[in-house]
Amino acid sequence: MGRYIVRRLLIAIPTLIAISLVIYIILSLSPIDPLSAFGADPRVPPEVRENIRRSLGLDEPVHIRYVKWLTAMLRGDFGQSFLSHVPVIDLIKQRLPNTLAVVGVAYLVGVLIAVPIGMISAVKRYSVLDNVATTLAFMGFSTPTFFTGLLLIIIFSVNLRWLPFIYDSNLKITDLGSLGLQVKQSIMPIAVLALFNAAVLTRYVRSEMLEHLPLDYVRTARSKGLVERTVIIGHVLRNSLIPVVTLIALGVPTVFGGAIVTEQIFRVPGIGELLIRSIGNGDIPVVAGVVFIFSVLVVLFNLVADVLYAVLDPRIKYA
Repeated sequence: MGRYIVRRLLIAIPTLIAISLVIYIILSLSPIDPLSAFGADPRVPPEVRENIRRSLGLDEPVHIRYVKWLTAMLRGDFGQSFLSHVPVIDLIKQRLPNTLAVVGVAYLVGVLIAVPIGMISAVKRYSVLDNVATTLAFMGFSTPTFFTGLLLIIIFSVNLRWLPFIYDSNLKITDLGSLGLQVKQSIMPIAVLALFNAAVLTRYVRSEMLEHLPLDYVRTARSKGLVERTVIIGHVLRNSLIPVVTLIALGVPTVFGGAIVTEQIFRVPGIGELLIRSIGNGDIPVVAGVVFIFSVLVVLFNLVADVLYAVLDPRIKYA
């Protein structure tokens, strides 16, 4: 297993370099321009715009800028924002707690809801519980998150006035009162994302469980006198989770990217909102840094998923 992990990590290096090249070329060819605001202002002389472009390094050839960006990134320096003149890594660190507090918790809650409901729904196939869970799951992943978010805002913020509909990122948790405020402002965005994730994963868990329940090894386990709970959880669920692990592991990078639509609705200043704002402002270093971090997370959690395969299924061996 150790040799396999090392080999995969070595393969990931050229993969990430190729991804970084594609990201930088696409951003260089894109129409976004950090000086567009200056270009629209007739009071700014052309020589001033050229001096600003030169100070940002935009007058150099693309390949030179890419090599400088890549070498700096290998040192942990993702560059500075063109607009705020703050290091990109500091902007990401500022947004990361908000993303984890809302989107990360929502993803975890969605997984914890989906696995038991999908398991029970498969074991009690065509029962009232199965029909209700299936109906709610279809409604959950068929309804856009922006609609669910607006619906919750209308009900719980506008009509009932129980929950705030704008996320206060300046709130500091110092006592039980501030902790309660943090929980209240996080309930709706967490609920929107958790229900959507749970609806999607529930269908996969149920489908995989239904495929495994009639197999021979399940009948053999029951014939040996094993308790039904042990058969379902220790054998059927464990084998059924192998493909589901892929979905869960590859979905983790979206936690760091944030649910962009939900962050926009509830004004959560997360990494997803930072990416959208940077694209609109032409802040290329921020866009490149955030997208590259997403790519690293995708490659990393692909490896995590493969390792979890071997944990769930002892028959899988990596040389």
